[in-house]
Amino acid sequence: MNPTLRLLLATGIAAASLDASAACPSLLDHKLTTLQGKSDNLCRFEGQVVLLVNTASYCGYTKQYEGLEGLYQKYKDKGLVVLGFPSNDFGKQEPGSNAEVADFCERTFKVRFPMYEKSPVAGKDANPIYKELAEKTGEAPKWNFHKYLVGRDGKVLANYGSKVTPDDPKLVAAVEAALQTR
Repeated sequence: MNPTLRLLLATGIAAASLDASAACPSLLDHKLTTLQGKSDNLCRFEGQVVLLVNTASYCGYTKQYEGLEGLYQKYKDKGLVVLGFPSNDFGKQEPGSNAEVADFCERTFKVRFPMYEKSPVAGKDANPIYKELAEKTGEAPKWNFHKYLVGRDGKVLANYGSKVTPDDPKLVAAVEAALQTR
């Protein structure tokens, strides 16, 4: 192949890749690892309503997994995705390995929504998406099961403390309103 043509093709491919990345909202432009050890790019959720939740297996709020899965199942076909972020930040209530957390979520609550590897969600060591969420909202999680609702445009719409359950009418209403937005 002609070297000039090769350069043009390579540049075109690189430009297409840059355009795709530029279309992804900055909040979702994160490459993470799932609990199962697979690489995942949150840009794949572009255009969806996203509920991000820091989770823990041994917390008084752990039963919220059931409600989160219910919310996900009810609205996933309309464009909602729930993303779980296990963390041992609060009360050391997520002591297990990623494999143990995955097994617990599957076996106990039949969790099907995406779950990412254990990571800090508060403070200077917080994972990058949680640093950005705290920066944009002025509020980092203070305990397990803090929720951030992100609209289809990739902007944070609201955040909810741990006591707000997945079936709380104000959270459900906010999810439904966000799903109506195109």
